[in-house]
Amino acid sequence: MNRNLLFAAVIAGSALVGCGSGDIEIAPVTSVNNSNNSSGGGGGGGGGGDDDDLCASYVDGDGQTAQGSYDGTNCTYSPSFVSAGNNLMFDLTIPALPDGGAHIFEGSLFVGQAFDNDAAMLDAGIQQGGDGPILTIEAGATLAWQTNADFMIINRGSQIVAAGTADAPITLTSTSDVDGTVGPEDVQQWGGAVINGFGVTNKCSYTGTRGDAAFALAGECHVAAEGAGGLDESFYGGVNDDDSSGQLEYVVVKHTGATVGNGDELNGITFGGVGRDTVVENLQVYSTFDDGIEMFGGAFDINNFVAVYVRDDSLDLDEGWHGTINNALIIQPETDGNQCIEADGLGSFDDLDPSVVEDFIDRGLNTRTTINNMTCIFSANGADTATHDPGAGPRFREGIFVTLNDSLVIGSTGANDQAASDDNFCLRLDNRSGQAALDGDLILNNVIWSCAERTKGQTLGASATTEEEFATDSGNIFATIPNGTAVDPTAANDTDLQLLEGTPPVYSIDYATSQIDGAAPAAGSDPAPALYLGALSLGATDWTAGWTYGIHEDNRAQPLWIE
Repeated sequence: MNRNLLFAAVIAGSALVGCGSGDIEIAPVTSVNNSNNSSGGGGGGGGGGDDDDLCASYVDGDGQTAQGSYDGTNCTYSPSFVSAGNNLMFDLTIPALPDGGAHIFEGSLFVGQAFDNDAAMLDAGIQQGGDGPILTIEAGATLAWQTNADFMIINRGSQIVAAGTADAPITLTSTSDVDGTVGPEDVQQWGGAVINGFGVTNKCSYTGTRGDAAFALAGECHVAAEGAGGLDESFYGGVNDDDSSGQLEYVVVKHTGATVGNGDELNGITFGGVGRDTVVENLQVYSTFDDGIEMFGGAFDINNFVAVYVRDDSLDLDEGWHGTINNALIIQPETDGNQCIEADGLGSFDDLDPSVVEDFIDRGLNTRTTINNMTCIFSANGADTATHDPGAGPRFREGIFVTLNDSLVIGSTGANDQAASDDNFCLRLDNRSGQAALDGDLILNNVIWSCAERTKGQTLGASATTEEEFATDSGNIFATIPNGTAVDPTAANDTDLQLLEGTPPVYSIDYATSQIDGAAPAAGSDPAPALYLGALSLGATDWTAGWTYGIHEDNRAQPLWIE
């Protein structure tokens, strides 16, 4: 795809570092470039004055410049610039604005074209990430949407390059957040982000075994993504697990989860078939109605993930996603939130014949993940306050292969719900995942579980081994928490249960000096425990500092409920 770049110089000034609930911080930047475009259709849009040159712009196929309009603080982009049905078909760079300004979109931001058949896609020259238009968002930029009908899509072949820094993160949020009228836990202010790629999904048909040279599609692969319908359609899937949908570094996504046109409640970010050449590091979702992030197939890793106040599952893994998550800090709302992790091995599991399930697993088409150093603090809420289902720890199901290492799962900060004896479980293994545990394909290494309701109470496969027995035999430790009792697991409050410390109390106490039931923990399993379990330690570099929202006192609208 040919691209002619149009550069608009942007005045040196200040870049938005963190915006939320009227609390905006400013950090200086030197200069940014506003670049655009390629051959193809275009958008319209206002603009024209010197000040408007601060806004993003592109030149359409007729040689006309489309540009946002600057009001002295923000840049606004009309639906004629980009919207549903008027997709961005040109490379575009969105700069950081001076004085805490935001880029406000009056419609959805869809990058690239959606294809539901191979012929049209190949005719357009789209075979991998980078073939289509590229959206670049510069460090410190804030993008905001006005209504809960609007969201962002990065179509297959297109890329998002959002490279923020710890001092100048990139924020995707609502205009109610920018103008300070949103509440800290308000959700559904806008849709969210959907990023699509050409990675493998078990919703499509393949021949051979995943990863082998002979592995190939057995037909076309165009799976409708979340939100797809009418002008909002987009698709994911393919055979290229090495595909790249771009880069997300130091990105914060806030106040999402609106129900869009086709009836889907969007997540913070939905990853559909995103490949392993996509870089995802230092990513946060904050106040999300549906899941924090959800993976539908694909293969990529995440380094440093934060989910604060997600009302459904903070991490949702499905359709054969392959990847590793290193460092995950999950803090549910005080009276809401479902599972820290909902991980499914196979999409549409209940509709599959058992022989098909085993065939998919044998060919590597089930979800396979390693999660290192997770801190999961969930709210032991019940159906009377839950938006979705009651708060709980990880649920592994439907033939997933997973290794969970050096982690803390804590539901004891609040009294568990009394309506049921197993709804606020710490651990749940069901469907084919119980057999995966028996076969050595589901591994729990050095996890401390602190909940009144330890497990769902199920046996694994056809055996008599319970979930708790399996975890304990693997070297995991369960704290004894009285039913209906709130227990503070911090060093300052409970001599019998000491797991967390610091301000806020999200930092793990070193394993050797932790206390569970009034005693130091045992040596653990093989491999031996790390110096500390969980995502953060006061003795290590705090990777959440400077860029996350809602955790640290210098960048939040209210204290965390666990303080």
